[in-house]
Amino acid sequence: METRAVGHDAIVKVEVKTRHLAEHPAAKKGQFAFAYQITITNHSDVKVQLINRYWLITDGGGKRSEVEGAGVVGKQPTLAPGDDFQYTSGAIIDTPVGTMEGYYEMECEDGEMLRIPIEVFRLAVPNSIN
Repeated sequence: METRAVGHDAIVKVEVKTRHLAEHPAAKKGQFAFAYQITITNHSDVKVQLINRYWLITDGGGKRSEVEGAGVVGKQPTLAPGDDFQYTSGAIIDTPVGTMEGYYEMECEDGEMLRIPIEVFRLAVPNSIN
């Protein structure tokens, strides 16, 4: 899954990989834990810095939660043209299937702000859906 955003002659690509964490302590509470690995690549001709993030997490029952704040995993990385930044984080939901979507707010070196959309991606326990 990948998302692209265009602005200020900038293209920022976001790739997402997810996996179910079957051995996570949340499983003992009847919940489902997932890790998601994000790779952000700057395909533009200017430096960009990730300032804020927003996530909407929805479980299979329609329960929604929002997460927003500065940076990701405690960082606000700056990406020069051609650079990428990778991180792993996680989400816990009450059902074996859910979704995430959101956006990053990034600032170009000249101060222009970009909103980089992250399209809906699935959180799913293997073999829980066809």
